[in-house]
Amino acid sequence: MATAPLRTLNDGLSLPTIGLGTYPMDDDEAAGAVRGALELGYRLVDTAASYGNESGVGQGIATSDAPRDEIVVTTKLRGEDQGYESTLRAFAESRERLGLEYVDLYLIHWPLPRLDRYVDSWKAMIRLRDDGLLNSLGVSNFTPEQIDRLVAETGVVPAVNQVELHPYFAQEELRAYDAAHDIVTEAWQPLARKTDLLRDADVREIAERHGVTPAQVVLRWHVQREVVPIPKSSSPVRQRENLDVFGFTLTDAELATIGERGQARSGGDPATHEEF
Repeated sequence: MATAPLRTLNDGLSLPTIGLGTYPMDDDEAAGAVRGALELGYRLVDTAASYGNESGVGQGIATSDAPRDEIVVTTKLRGEDQGYESTLRAFAESRERLGLEYVDLYLIHWPLPRLDRYVDSWKAMIRLRDDGLLNSLGVSNFTPEQIDRLVAETGVVPAVNQVELHPYFAQEELRAYDAAHDIVTEAWQPLARKTDLLRDADVREIAERHGVTPAQVVLRWHVQREVVPIPKSSSPVRQRENLDVFGFTLTDAELATIGERGQARSGGDPATHEEF
């Protein structure tokens, strides 16, 4: 059974360097996918209240043989639940759906600057951590300016910033900011879903050179750039391939070739996007 190497977060806790995404699985699909992934060696599982599959994720964890203390379970605060008291309530509901005594990593899903509640949510998450219900705090889809505000008003730096990141949207400035502040960058949609990335001639040529799949090449591109990718798959074959990216190394030239795709965001802009 293969497992991903671990990274140390700025709070001293450990994070696997690749994880399993679960959007847009329903509960039944998530239960089977999570259980199967844990059997293959995955130890980072990502969900969110807005995905509607926390119960399935929890079932997959409960029915697996993987030790609970080895699994990093991530879920996220939905937009409509931002605010101090509502964050406490929403976290309790997520924890109940997951069936867990504690959550390893809790993220604010989107900043929603128009609401101006993300600092209050962050303060509630600090309380949850101090109460022992939550291990690590993080954000998702936050800009450097929004993270700066969290730190200025609370003194607590996020351990993780999960953002859209792939060769078509490499996020170099944000990645550099996160690294400078000892924040781990995670990538949602790391394989640039709904694009031709995995059919790209350059990517396929590099894959053939290393005897791996195009998806493995792209995930290795993330790993070597110190980004933690969270690819979604319910297929055991693809799950196994996605985890098996630590036996080869891309050259600097190959990394540059893969990343030369321009800057095309497919998801929302954190300055304006609203998710409830």
